[in-house]
Amino acid sequence: MEIIWYVAILAFFLASMDSIAGMGFGTGLAPLLFLLGYNHLQIVPALLISQTISGLISAYFDHEFENISFSFKPLNDATRYALLFALIGCIATFFSIFIAYFAFNIPENIIKVYVAFLIIIMGFIGILKLFMKTDQTNERIFRPKLLLGFSAVAGFNKGISGGGYGPIITLGQIFSGVYEKSARAIVALAEALVSITGTITFIIISLNKIEIDLILLPSIFTGAFFGALISPYLVRVMPNKLWKRVIPIYAIILGVITIIFI
Repeated sequence: MEIIWYVAILAFFLASMDSIAGMGFGTGLAPLLFLLGYNHLQIVPALLISQTISGLISAYFDHEFENISFSFKPLNDATRYALLFALIGCIATFFSIFIAYFAFNIPENIIKVYVAFLIIIMGFIGILKLFMKTDQTNERIFRPKLLLGFSAVAGFNKGISGGGYGPIITLGQIFSGVYEKSARAIVALAEALVSITGTITFIIISLNKIEIDLILLPSIFTGAFFGALISPYLVRVMPNKLWKRVIPIYAIILGVITIIFI
């Protein structure tokens, strides 16, 4: 399996944006690869395997650059949220893969349109929130119950399309009161754990006479690996108020690009 350099370059750019904004790797890369003629069972497994490694790398360097602090002993809030998102996302990912490939055989175009419109809607809501004050003191109101629903929707998206996890869970955290830099760092760890479940599920699928082609894996992994290395530093040096605007605008652009390339 050789590296396809134009795929590696696309993966590098989108993995960098994914690590910076908490979204865009699977959501942006998948429709481009569809347009280039690759099929679903070539794209999604390679994305899931690559995101497992790149997400863990990004989360590690986010911790090192003090964008966020992950701690298991004692278990702090950031780690607790990441594990919670991962648990719900893993369950949703497993069931969505089962539904898409065994129960209903959902057409790929329907999946892509659904994910794209959901991302665009959440992006516009994020922009509207920039002009709305949460209360008289302008402090964030934390709504942890919202996070459960967003985690389930994000995991469902991940399983059926290989993307759509980062935008939903990142914007969902912001809507729930989590700060932007913290939100995208938590996503990196949670998405890596969810991708492990997706990878295992596809291995199970391959044992049931559904052929999986990993021709894209070396190219996507190479780009994702180097993208995940440089992005946490960029997040460190850029102010949080910038991410309030970058994240929802980037989500809308991703959604529009996905629809254009269907």
